[in-house]
Amino acid sequence: MTDELVLYTNPMSRGRIARWMLEEIGVPYRTEILHFGTTMKGDAYKAVNPMGKVPAVKHGKHVVTECAAICAYLADAFPEAGLAPPTEQRADYYRWLFFAAGPLEASVSNRVLGFEVPKERERMIGYGTYQDVMDVLEKAVRTSAYIAGNTFTAADVYVGSHLGYGLQFGTIEKRPAFEQYFGRLTLRDAYQRANEKDNAAAAELQKAG
Repeated sequence: MTDELVLYTNPMSRGRIARWMLEEIGVPYRTEILHFGTTMKGDAYKAVNPMGKVPAVKHGKHVVTECAAICAYLADAFPEAGLAPPTEQRADYYRWLFFAAGPLEASVSNRVLGFEVPKERERMIGYGTYQDVMDVLEKAVRTSAYIAGNTFTAADVYVGSHLGYGLQFGTIEKRPAFEQYFGRLTLRDAYQRANEKDNAAAAELQKAG
């Protein structure tokens, strides 16, 4: 596919996940940096994403929002990058993409906000408990080199990003298995390129005030 790719982002946001994924697929893309509370909430960008949040990726006439969806879409749109398993081998790939988008993000967010699910209500919430989520995720990253087996996929971009942010900001427990898994991911050239670009963009924003 030759349609232009555009990344709408801010370097201090989940847009870093989409940037990493774009660097993994290795095709040219254009970056639009948006500002919280101003251009991100303006009419021009709301025509792209009515939520007024980043990231979003525009590919020709198609717009994709939500980081897990962006990772899955780009893996399918650019199969030559090899970031999605063959269809018949996608069970674990889909499982962990959506585990991170659902139970992991919800449990971590609620914990940060100080919300603890009452013991008698744990069956009513999709993730049960924060501890359950951490234990399940730890077992997954200890089982194989990557989240869906022995090959790196788009699911590692998404799950790894959650773990990286959580370890950095203290919202996810610093278990050795988490640190070892994320450490492997940070050695990837695409991760390092993405990080350098976002760090440079963040420095420019700070300089501009």
